[in-house]
Amino acid sequence: MSILAIDTATQVSSVAVASEARLSAELTMQARLTHSETLLPHMEQVLKMANVKKEDLDGIAVSIGPGSFTGLRIGLAAAKAVCYALKLPLIGVPTLEAMAWHYPVPGVRIVTLLDAQKGNAYRQSFRFHEGRMEAQEEITVSGLLEVISSCGEMKEPVVLLGDVVPKKIAGKLELPANVSLAPAHLVMPRAACVAMVGLKKLAAGEVGNVMDMEPVYIRRSEAEVLWEKRHPEAAEGGAK
Repeated sequence: MSILAIDTATQVSSVAVASEARLSAELTMQARLTHSETLLPHMEQVLKMANVKKEDLDGIAVSIGPGSFTGLRIGLAAAKAVCYALKLPLIGVPTLEAMAWHYPVPGVRIVTLLDAQKGNAYRQSFRFHEGRMEAQEEITVSGLLEVISSCGEMKEPVVLLGDVVPKKIAGKLELPANVSLAPAHLVMPRAACVAMVGLKKLAAGEVGNVMDMEPVYIRRSEAEVLWEKRHPEAAEGGAK
């Protein structure tokens, strides 16, 4: 069973082809090019690298958020189009859960973070137990200082990963003794991790509807907030 996995939740563009037995190919890059420019060519390239025809795929797994509003929409739209055209199952994979699979290590609290702007981060923590990645809390939006403080109160080693680690934590905030940062090659989202979660979901029959699957935003976009500030009468009318 082979699936194509997509992660465009951040500035990183990542596409992979994987099966239960192996990761056949992965292309991950962070550049100034937009996902709308790179995603489709990368999908074609990674299938060629894996020597897998799109007609032989068993499903498409896509990172559904939280993360970049535009990136999530582009990734999900591409996944939906391929699934609709090839009549394939669509598997939505929570971004923070997929990231936690960088550290499938028992006895460690894995805290995944993605930039939510204005000194905040989308946050969720996990423990790996008996082959499962178990969420320890719901996704929240927290201030970075609050994140560091709460991690310091945990009675186990904590590892932080996500795009805010190199941008806003490493070398900028003091860390408690039990908290460490993921190294550079394990900080950012990867389609390989989306594929691992996607394969498990596909095997369990946990697939989505191509027509109505939506990204998990958690909060409204900055554009929506600014529009409401500039058009309070329209916002109030819509709330009635």
